[in-house]
Amino acid sequence: MSDAIVYLEDVTVAYDGFKALDRLNFFMDRRELRVVIGPNGAGKTTLVGQLTGNLAPDSGTIRFAGRDVTRLPTDARVRLGLGRSFQITSVLREFSALDNVALAVQAHDGHSFRFLRDVRKDRKLLDAAQRGLEAVGLGARANADAAALSHGEQRQLEIAMALAGEPRLLLLDEPMAGMGVEESQRLVAFLHGLKSRCGMLLIEHDMDAVFALADRITVLVYGRVLASGTPDEIRAHPEVRQAYLGEETARC
Repeated sequence: MSDAIVYLEDVTVAYDGFKALDRLNFFMDRRELRVVIGPNGAGKTTLVGQLTGNLAPDSGTIRFAGRDVTRLPTDARVRLGLGRSFQITSVLREFSALDNVALAVQAHDGHSFRFLRDVRKDRKLLDAAQRGLEAVGLGARANADAAALSHGEQRQLEIAMALAGEPRLLLLDEPMAGMGVEESQRLVAFLHGLKSRCGMLLIEHDMDAVFALADRITVLVYGRVLASGTPDEIRAHPEVRQAYLGEETARC
């Protein structure tokens, strides 16, 4: 596992006797785009909690960037190179796109509580924020309030904020949630362009996006890995087709 950015070994998490993760073994490489899918209750949300440090395992080991982070809090993992977006967008809607990214740059520079007016006076922060917006295709929208951005643009803005910390791994929790077909297609193209920048792990339900993006797909069912492989291998896997994808999706 020398090239693994994330490695979970025998991780178990139980709620009132129900095992949300059941001796889960999971790893992904540093420049990989991995997508995790599975039905409701499969353990996807609990896996996210393990990776971010929001939830401690009952047993097992979690390694990130070569370090044992099993008991490390979220902020320590961020400093090691974990970036994330949320299932529900977490941008500051009343501030401009540029303000949002500038605040994220400031926070990653070690100043987690400063006034917005200070950010607006700091040319270095503003220049870094502008570069971040241009990297995600929002350079022309820098002065627009976040509330005025489309849902897809808000997702891109949130990713720009996550990229401010130059993460080794970007964790995206249902980035296509709430999007129409055209917005989803634009975000898929955008994420393709990020592949060379860092590893990415997506929790996603949009099967078109999953098969368009993934280098590898992991299918969770009842807290265990049912299958893990390339998109073609997952499409052809008989148990995945019966339990989750369905014949119509599998033929896509």
